[in-house]
Amino acid sequence: MTALLSARGVTKHFDLGRGRVVHAVDDVSLEIAEREIVGLVGESGSGKSTFGKTLVGLHDKTRGEVELEGERLPRRYDAAAFRRYARRMQMIFQDPYSSLNPRMTVGEIVGEGLRLHERARGARLREEVGSWLERVGLDRAHAARYPHEFSGGQRQRVGIARALIMKPKFVVCDEPISALDVSVQAQIVRLLAELKESLGLTMLFIAHDLSMVRYVSDRMAVMYLGSLVELGPADAVYFKPLHPYTQTLIASNPEPDPRSERNRTAIAVKGEIASPVNPPPGCRFASRCPHATDECRAVTPRLRTVVDADGTERRVACHLVPDRG
Repeated sequence: MTALLSARGVTKHFDLGRGRVVHAVDDVSLEIAEREIVGLVGESGSGKSTFGKTLVGLHDKTRGEVELEGERLPRRYDAAAFRRYARRMQMIFQDPYSSLNPRMTVGEIVGEGLRLHERARGARLREEVGSWLERVGLDRAHAARYPHEFSGGQRQRVGIARALIMKPKFVVCDEPISALDVSVQAQIVRLLAELKESLGLTMLFIAHDLSMVRYVSDRMAVMYLGSLVELGPADAVYFKPLHPYTQTLIASNPEPDPRSERNRTAIAVKGEIASPVNPPPGCRFASRCPHATDECRAVTPRLRTVVDADGTERRVACHLVPDRG
Protein backbone atom coordinates (compact mmCIF):
# COMPACT_ATOMS: atom_id res chain seq x y z
CA MET A 1 0.00 0.00 0.00
CA THR A 2 1.43 3.36 -1.07
CA ALA A 3 1.96 5.90 1.70
CA LEU A 4 0.21 9.23 1.25
CA LEU A 5 2.20 10.73 4.15
CA SER A 6 5.62 9.59 5.34
CA ALA A 7 7.41 10.83 8.45
CA ARG A 8 11.02 9.74 8.88
CA GLY A 9 12.96 10.47 12.04
CA VAL A 10 10.75 13.43 12.93
CA THR A 11 12.15 15.22 15.99
CA LYS A 12 10.89 18.33 17.75
CA HIS A 13 12.81 19.92 20.64
CA PHE A 14 11.92 23.13 22.45
CA ASP A 15 14.82 25.22 23.71
CA LEU A 16 14.14 26.55 27.21
CA GLY A 17 17.46 28.41 27.41
CA ARG A 18 20.42 27.86 29.72
CA GLY A 19 21.13 24.53 28.04
CA ARG A 20 17.72 23.06 28.87
CA VAL A 21 15.83 21.38 26.02
CA VAL A 22 12.43 19.69 26.05
CA HIS A 23 12.55 16.48 23.98
CA ALA A 24 8.89 16.64 22.94
CA VAL A 25 9.21 14.28 19.94
CA ASP A 26 12.26 12.11 19.30
CA ASP A 27 13.00 10.23 16.07
CA VAL A 28 9.44 9.21 15.18
CA SER A 29 8.86 7.46 11.84
CA LEU A 30 5.37 6.69 10.58
CA GLU A 31 3.72 6.03 7.22
CA ILE A 32 0.01 6.59 6.62
CA ALA A 33 -1.56 5.08 3.52
CA GLU A 34 -4.17 6.80 1.40
CA ARG A 35 -7.70 6.51 2.89
CA GLU A 36 -6.24 5.16 6.15
CA ILE A 37 -6.90 6.40 9.68
CA VAL A 38 -4.06 5.92 12.15
CA GLY A 39 -4.98 6.49 15.80
CA LEU A 40 -2.27 7.95 18.03
CA VAL A 41 -2.65 7.36 21.77
CA GLY A 42 -0.64 8.05 24.93
CA GLU A 43 -0.78 9.96 28.18
CA SER A 44 -0.89 13.75 28.36
CA GLY A 45 2.60 15.07 27.69
CA SER A 46 3.64 12.11 25.55
CA GLY A 47 4.14 14.31 22.47
CA LYS A 48 1.06 13.33 20.46
CA SER A 49 -0.21 16.82 19.68
CA THR A 50 3.29 18.17 19.09
CA PHE A 51 3.89 15.40 16.54
CA GLY A 52 0.63 16.18 14.74
CA LYS A 53 1.34 19.91 14.65
CA THR A 54 4.86 19.24 13.36
CA LEU A 55 3.48 17.13 10.52
CA VAL A 56 1.28 19.98 9.25
CA GLY A 57 3.90 22.70 9.78
CA LEU A 58 2.54 24.44 12.88
CA HIS A 59 5.86 23.54 14.54
CA ASP A 60 9.21 23.63 12.74
CA LYS A 61 10.99 20.29 12.66
CA THR A 62 14.22 20.05 14.65
CA ARG A 63 15.25 17.05 12.53
CA GLY A 64 13.64 14.57 10.20
CA GLU A 65 11.62 14.64 7.00
CA VAL A 66 7.93 14.63 6.11
CA GLU A 67 6.67 13.77 2.62
CA LEU A 68 3.14 14.24 1.29
CA GLU A 69 2.34 12.31 -1.88
CA GLY A 70 6.08 11.91 -2.46
CA GLU A 71 6.83 15.64 -2.10
CA ARG A 72 9.21 16.62 0.68
CA LEU A 73 7.69 19.29 2.90
CA PRO A 74 9.80 22.21 4.15
CA ARG A 75 11.44 22.14 7.55
CA ARG A 76 10.22 25.67 8.28
CA TYR A 77 7.01 27.15 6.87
CA ASP A 78 6.81 30.72 5.65
CA ALA A 79 3.53 32.41 4.63
CA ALA A 80 3.76 31.11 1.06
CA ALA A 81 4.31 27.53 2.23
CA PHE A 82 1.30 27.72 4.55
CA ARG A 83 -0.88 28.93 1.69
CA ARG A 84 0.37 26.17 -0.56
CA TYR A 85 0.08 23.23 1.83
CA ALA A 86 -3.08 24.35 3.65
CA ARG A 87 -4.96 23.21 0.57
CA ARG A 88 -3.70 19.67 1.11
CA MET A 89 -3.30 19.40 4.89
CA GLN A 90 -5.70 20.58 7.58
CA MET A 91 -6.08 20.23 11.34
CA ILE A 92 -9.14 19.80 13.55
CA PHE A 93 -8.27 21.21 16.96
CA GLN A 94 -8.99 19.92 20.43
CA ASP A 95 -10.81 22.86 21.99
CA PRO A 96 -13.93 23.93 20.06
CA TYR A 97 -14.19 27.01 22.29
CA SER A 98 -10.80 28.63 21.68
CA SER A 99 -10.21 27.45 18.09
CA LEU A 100 -13.04 29.55 16.61
CA ASN A 101 -12.77 33.33 16.27
CA PRO A 102 -15.59 34.78 18.39
CA ARG A 103 -15.75 37.93 16.22
CA MET A 104 -16.53 35.99 13.04
CA THR A 105 -19.81 34.40 12.06
CA VAL A 106 -19.88 30.67 11.47
CA GLY A 107 -20.25 31.31 7.75
CA GLU A 108 -17.13 33.48 7.74
CA ILE A 109 -15.18 30.87 9.75
CA VAL A 110 -16.11 27.93 7.53
CA GLY A 111 -15.63 29.84 4.29
CA GLU A 112 -12.40 31.63 5.23
CA GLY A 113 -10.15 29.06 3.56
CA LEU A 114 -12.03 29.16 0.28
CA ARG A 115 -11.98 32.96 0.33
CA LEU A 116 -8.25 33.26 1.14
CA HIS A 117 -7.33 30.75 -1.54
CA GLU A 118 -9.70 32.42 -4.01
CA ARG A 119 -11.58 29.20 -4.68
CA ALA A 120 -15.04 30.73 -4.29
CA ARG A 121 -16.73 34.04 -3.57
CA GLY A 122 -20.18 35.59 -3.45
CA ALA A 123 -23.13 33.28 -4.01
CA ARG A 124 -20.91 30.30 -4.75
CA LEU A 125 -19.05 30.74 -1.45
CA ARG A 126 -22.33 30.97 0.48
CA GLU A 127 -23.59 27.81 -1.24
CA GLU A 128 -20.41 25.89 -0.40
CA VAL A 129 -20.58 26.98 3.24
CA GLY A 130 -24.26 26.06 3.53
CA SER A 131 -23.66 22.68 1.92
CA TRP A 132 -20.85 21.87 4.36
CA LEU A 133 -22.85 22.98 7.39
CA GLU A 134 -25.54 20.51 6.37
CA ARG A 135 -22.94 17.84 5.75
CA VAL A 136 -21.70 18.04 9.36
CA GLY A 137 -25.23 18.04 10.80
CA LEU A 138 -25.93 21.76 11.15
CA ASP A 139 -28.44 24.06 9.44
CA ARG A 140 -27.65 26.50 6.64
CA ALA A 141 -29.21 29.28 8.70
CA HIS A 142 -26.48 28.77 11.31
CA ALA A 143 -24.04 30.54 8.98
CA ALA A 144 -25.27 33.90 10.31
CA ARG A 145 -24.67 33.01 13.97
CA TYR A 146 -21.58 33.42 16.14
CA PRO A 147 -19.64 30.62 17.93
CA HIS A 148 -20.93 31.56 21.41
CA GLU A 149 -24.46 30.66 20.29
CA PHE A 150 -23.54 26.98 19.88
CA SER A 151 -22.86 24.02 22.16
CA GLY A 152 -19.44 22.38 22.32
CA GLY A 153 -20.45 19.58 19.98
CA GLN A 154 -21.89 22.04 17.47
CA ARG A 155 -18.72 24.15 17.59
CA GLN A 156 -16.65 21.07 16.88
CA ARG A 157 -18.84 20.38 13.86
CA VAL A 158 -18.06 23.92 12.69
CA GLY A 159 -14.35 23.18 13.13
CA ILE A 160 -14.71 20.00 11.08
CA ALA A 161 -16.52 21.85 8.30
CA ARG A 162 -13.83 24.57 8.30
CA ALA A 163 -11.09 21.96 7.83
CA LEU A 164 -12.81 19.73 5.29
CA ILE A 165 -14.30 22.41 3.04
CA MET A 166 -10.78 22.77 1.60
CA LYS A 167 -10.94 19.09 0.51
CA PRO A 168 -7.53 18.27 2.00
CA LYS A 169 -5.67 15.03 1.31
CA PHE A 170 -4.49 14.66 4.92
CA VAL A 171 -6.15 15.71 8.19
CA VAL A 172 -4.78 15.72 11.74
CA CYS A 173 -7.56 15.38 14.33
CA ASP A 174 -5.97 16.64 17.54
CA GLU A 175 -8.10 15.15 20.32
CA PRO A 176 -11.32 16.41 18.70
CA ILE A 177 -13.55 14.73 21.30
CA SER A 178 -11.71 15.18 24.61
CA ALA A 179 -13.44 18.48 25.51
CA LEU A 180 -16.94 17.11 24.79
CA ASP A 181 -19.57 15.22 26.76
CA VAL A 182 -19.49 11.44 26.34
CA SER A 183 -22.76 11.33 24.37
CA VAL A 184 -21.49 14.01 22.00
CA GLN A 185 -18.11 12.27 21.59
CA ALA A 186 -19.78 9.27 19.95
CA GLN A 187 -21.66 11.53 17.54
CA ILE A 188 -18.47 13.32 16.45
CA VAL A 189 -16.57 10.05 16.00
CA ARG A 190 -19.38 8.62 13.86
CA LEU A 191 -19.42 11.82 11.80
CA LEU A 192 -15.67 11.62 11.17
CA ALA A 193 -15.94 7.94 10.21
CA GLU A 194 -18.74 8.73 7.74
CA LEU A 195 -16.82 11.64 6.22
CA LYS A 196 -13.71 9.48 5.92
CA GLU A 197 -15.67 6.94 3.87
CA SER A 198 -17.50 9.46 1.69
CA LEU A 199 -14.50 11.71 1.04
CA GLY A 200 -11.69 9.14 1.07
CA LEU A 201 -9.87 11.04 3.81
CA THR A 202 -6.50 10.13 5.27
CA MET A 203 -6.25 10.96 8.98
CA LEU A 204 -4.05 10.95 12.04
CA PHE A 205 -6.57 10.69 14.89
CA ILE A 206 -5.09 11.74 18.25
CA ALA A 207 -7.05 10.83 21.39
CA HIS A 208 -6.92 9.54 24.97
CA ASP A 209 -9.90 7.18 24.73
CA LEU A 210 -8.50 3.91 23.39
CA SER A 211 -11.92 2.37 22.72
CA MET A 212 -12.86 5.35 20.54
CA VAL A 213 -9.52 5.17 18.73
CA ARG A 214 -10.03 1.45 18.09
CA TYR A 215 -13.51 2.15 16.68
CA VAL A 216 -12.43 4.81 14.21
CA SER A 217 -8.87 3.70 13.28
CA ASP A 218 -7.38 1.15 10.92
CA ARG A 219 -4.09 1.10 12.83
CA MET A 220 -3.13 2.27 16.30
CA ALA A 221 0.18 3.89 17.29
CA VAL A 222 1.22 4.26 20.94
CA MET A 223 3.51 7.08 22.09
CA TYR A 224 5.40 7.44 25.35
CA LEU A 225 7.57 10.41 26.30
CA GLY A 226 8.13 11.48 22.69
CA SER A 227 8.84 8.04 21.25
CA LEU A 228 6.71 5.52 19.37
CA VAL A 229 6.59 2.25 21.33
CA GLU A 230 4.00 0.17 19.45
CA LEU A 231 2.22 0.25 16.08
CA GLY A 232 -0.15 -2.23 14.49
CA PRO A 233 -3.71 -3.06 13.44
CA ALA A 234 -6.11 -1.37 15.87
CA ASP A 235 -7.76 -4.59 17.07
CA ALA A 236 -4.42 -6.37 17.55
CA VAL A 237 -2.96 -3.53 19.62
CA TYR A 238 -6.16 -3.12 21.65
CA PHE A 239 -6.85 -6.78 22.43
CA LYS A 240 -3.27 -8.15 22.42
CA PRO A 241 -0.93 -5.31 23.43
CA LEU A 242 2.76 -6.24 23.36
CA HIS A 243 4.58 -3.31 24.95
CA PRO A 244 4.26 -3.06 28.76
CA TYR A 245 3.21 0.58 28.43
CA THR A 246 0.43 -0.29 25.98
CA GLN A 247 -0.72 -2.98 28.40
CA THR A 248 -1.03 -0.43 31.20
CA LEU A 249 -2.97 1.95 28.93
CA ILE A 250 -5.42 -0.78 27.96
CA ALA A 251 -5.78 -1.91 31.58
CA SER A 252 -6.59 1.64 32.69
CA ASN A 253 -9.26 2.10 30.01
CA PRO A 254 -12.72 1.76 31.68
CA GLU A 255 -14.91 -1.18 30.62
CA PRO A 256 -18.53 -0.29 29.75
CA ASP A 257 -19.75 -3.60 31.22
CA PRO A 258 -19.80 -3.30 35.06
CA ARG A 259 -19.21 -7.05 35.52
CA SER A 260 -16.16 -6.99 33.26
CA GLU A 261 -14.90 -3.88 35.06
CA ARG A 262 -15.21 -5.60 38.47
CA ASN A 263 -13.39 -8.74 37.32
CA ARG A 264 -10.61 -6.96 35.45
CA THR A 265 -7.06 -7.29 36.73
CA ALA A 266 -5.35 -3.95 37.28
CA ILE A 267 -1.71 -3.39 36.33
CA ALA A 268 0.13 -1.34 38.93
CA VAL A 269 2.58 1.19 37.50
CA LYS A 270 5.26 2.39 39.87
CA GLY A 271 7.79 5.17 39.62
CA GLU A 272 7.70 8.65 38.16
CA ILE A 273 7.43 9.66 34.51
CA ALA A 274 10.91 10.62 33.34
CA SER A 275 11.48 14.28 32.52
CA PRO A 276 11.40 15.22 28.81
CA VAL A 277 14.08 17.80 29.66
CA ASN A 278 16.46 15.05 30.74
CA PRO A 279 15.23 11.75 29.27
CA PRO A 280 16.99 8.66 30.60
CA PRO A 281 19.15 6.32 28.52
CA GLY A 282 17.63 3.09 27.29
CA CYS A 283 13.89 2.55 27.19
CA ARG A 284 12.05 5.63 28.45
CA PHE A 285 9.45 3.44 30.17
CA ALA A 286 12.07 1.40 32.06
CA SER A 287 11.74 3.40 35.28
CA ARG A 288 8.06 2.42 35.53
CA CYS A 289 8.09 -1.00 33.85
CA PRO A 290 7.73 -4.00 36.23
CA HIS A 291 9.68 -6.19 33.79
CA ALA A 292 12.63 -3.87 33.08
CA THR A 293 16.13 -5.38 32.93
CA ASP A 294 19.58 -3.81 32.95
CA GLU A 295 19.51 -3.90 29.13
CA CYS A 296 16.25 -1.94 29.14
CA ARG A 297 17.81 0.76 31.29
CA ALA A 298 20.97 1.05 29.18
CA VAL A 299 20.07 0.33 25.53
CA THR A 300 17.36 2.17 23.61
CA PRO A 301 15.12 -0.43 21.92
CA ARG A 302 14.49 0.08 18.22
CA LEU A 303 11.01 -0.09 16.72
CA ARG A 304 11.11 -3.49 15.01
CA THR A 305 8.66 -5.77 13.24
CA VAL A 306 7.27 -8.74 15.15
CA VAL A 307 4.87 -11.44 13.94
CA ASP A 308 2.00 -12.72 16.07
CA ALA A 309 1.06 -16.41 16.21
CA ASP A 310 -1.76 -15.72 13.71
CA GLY A 311 0.64 -14.05 11.27
CA THR A 312 -0.31 -10.45 12.09
CA GLU A 313 2.64 -8.09 11.71
CA ARG A 314 3.16 -5.09 13.95
CA ARG A 315 6.02 -3.01 15.31
CA VAL A 316 7.16 -2.71 18.90
CA ALA A 317 10.08 -1.08 20.72
CA CYS A 318 10.76 -3.51 23.58
CA HIS A 319 13.72 -5.78 24.28
CA LEU A 320 11.49 -8.31 26.02
CA VAL A 321 9.11 -9.03 23.12
CA PRO A 322 10.24 -11.94 20.90
CA ASP A 323 10.28 -11.58 17.11
CA ARG A 324 7.59 -14.24 16.72
CA GLY A 325 4.56 -14.85 18.93
